[in-house]
Amino acid sequence: MSEIVISVRNLTKKFGRFTAVDNISFDVEKGEIFGFLGANGAGKTTAMRMLCGLSFPTSGNGSVAGFDVMTEAEEIKCHIGYMSQRFSLYNDLTIWENMMLFAGIYGMSKKESEQRALWLLDRLQFMSEKDTMVGSLPLGWKQKLSFVIATIHKPEVIFLDEPTGGVDPITRRQFWELIYEEAAAGTTIFVTTHYMDEAEYCSRVSIMVDGKIEALDTPQALKKQFGVVSMDEVFRTLARRAKRGD
Repeated sequence: MSEIVISVRNLTKKFGRFTAVDNISFDVEKGEIFGFLGANGAGKTTAMRMLCGLSFPTSGNGSVAGFDVMTEAEEIKCHIGYMSQRFSLYNDLTIWENMMLFAGIYGMSKKESEQRALWLLDRLQFMSEKDTMVGSLPLGWKQKLSFVIATIHKPEVIFLDEPTGGVDPITRRQFWELIYEEAAAGTTIFVTTHYMDEAEYCSRVSIMVDGKIEALDTPQALKKQFGVVSMDEVFRTLARRAKRGD
């Protein structure tokens, strides 16, 4: 039996009279690459914030890495990695200093931090650049570095919020190779993206419209269900149903 790492039942988030996330339910398995899609204003960012322990649900329940989203938000934060769409490392620190800083934030010992950082630098072939200031790196390098730092404490789940925005196609492909490696090692990947070709790389895809999950299945099954040949066409078909804007 597959291990469920994220489980959500009837999760809802309201802001006054506005329902941003409306009664959503789904499960995500260990080692799965789960695509969480939706147009601007669909509610996906609000849902992700609840799963990351950054916002409390109005109702419903859920768990991430075995911890309750209602009552164990701090524990969730310790067991996940997170990479935002905005570059979040410190430009005025070196690659090595950034890695040590974030390892320390996650409570890793100095010895463990150094061993893990060296292994990750070797994996990225960044060893010769470890004393380079992060601010001087090309965007693609920064994105890959952000990703491996999100994995430095070996989290059970990594949340990626539009991680490849603004990078070239070659770098995007290399980035997805890193994602596949992590998933193959048993890490669960929860990813949002505006690139529909990237949705094709996911194990399963959820598509939100107006706060609700309107479709959830493998890319192949969704294309068959909607009678189209690409995830872009699936997404456009569903997005046309939206009634609320950004």
